[in-house]
Amino acid sequence: MKYKVTIRNKEKSIEVAMGHTILQSALDHGIDFPHGCKSGNCGACKSILHSGNVEMSPYSEYALTPEENKRGLILACRSVPWSNCDISLLDDGETIVHATRLLECEVVNLIQITHDIKIVRMKIKNGGPYEFTPGQYASLKFSNLPPRDFSMANTPDTDELEFHIRLLPGGTVTPHVKNELKTGDIVKLQGPYGTAYFRENHSGRIIAVGGGSGLAPIKSIIEQALEMDAKRSILFYFGVRSERDLYWENKFMTLAQTHENFTFTPVLSQPERFTSYRTGFLSDTISEDLHDLDGSKAYIAGPPVMVESVVNELKKLGIRREDCHADAFYTESEKKNMELK
Repeated sequence: MKYKVTIRNKEKSIEVAMGHTILQSALDHGIDFPHGCKSGNCGACKSILHSGNVEMSPYSEYALTPEENKRGLILACRSVPWSNCDISLLDDGETIVHATRLLECEVVNLIQITHDIKIVRMKIKNGGPYEFTPGQYASLKFSNLPPRDFSMANTPDTDELEFHIRLLPGGTVTPHVKNELKTGDIVKLQGPYGTAYFRENHSGRIIAVGGGSGLAPIKSIIEQALEMDAKRSILFYFGVRSERDLYWENKFMTLAQTHENFTFTPVLSQPERFTSYRTGFLSDTISEDLHDLDGSKAYIAGPPVMVESVVNELKKLGIRREDCHADAFYTESEKKNMELK
């Protein structure tokens, strides 16, 4: 048995087989439906259910709050229709859709920037042009390994694509990047994806928060924002475990010296020795520093626990949930665990 699901702002209808989710069916039909983790954790596929009945598998309240659920919002990745349905995608007034491209890229530079993060720079050989908005990510396929998602760290107007890839011990893909990837290797790229992108029409203050390799999309957003409006107020909080995990500190310190409206605050959660840096959790540091954030936009990227705690703290400080654009970096095992719940 199949149910008809109409997606209003795509002006399309699809058939969803019993037991299948709206998101996967939409993607199978070639519809460019916003999504991220596909496991009910990121909120990227949040939609409005205008009519019909769906059953939702377990999901994080970070991705969809009880209040949003009462208002008729659903997560398409967790929603299985039990009748014909009428839905629409959430639109914050700055919905951006880029053509999804399949590219062939060549590795041109490799930098081991920390003990467990490697910067990979690539040039497009075939399939371009590649258009994206800062904050988005792509699916990369190295050699014959399964694809994995990584955020672009460069701005769209640069010639090279840049990715920050952190080693996951016991992982399938990242050990290859750390130990075997070399310049000249070919990488297949598909994208762009993601909805935690820079909203350029917003002229208010930006709160940028990155954890670990979550620096990558935040770097892209900050550089684009400063390029578009050198007077825009931007506060960047960068969280890592210890000093050996810090990278590109000098780059952001220099930006802070040359842009009086830009501040850079590194925070160490587990310093190995006495340090002059701020210490503790990012959410606590932000709470200490900031107060009324109504009208601000926040961009957050990094580990899921960090992202969720920061979003919750920002909401307490007055930012609306719809002004928090977050990209939680889930490992493949974390995604699979969520799918099994």
